Amino acid sequence: MLKVKLSTKRQATFPRGVCESLGLEPGDEIVLEPKITNGEETWELRPVKARQRPWLHRLNRYATGKDHSMERIRASIAKGRQPK
Repeated sequence: MLKVKLSTKRQATFPRGVCESLGLEPGDEIVLEPKITNGEETWELRPVKARQRPWLHRLNRYATGKDHSMERIRASIAKGRQPK
């Protein structure tokens, strides 16, 4: 049996093996859900599913085939700063 100790701020550090078995990485979120098991209150711990980002990669079609070198980016910025 593994134990987890709470800090004075009620924060907990889970053992590495628990995090690995749940597939958790630093910054991930978990859900704690109360359950009744054999007449006793227990808590179920589950990782939060990654949020879907439908907007991700939507702009790729505008960037494909274009020069993204730092030289080109700086030139584009300088061009935008020129008075019209």
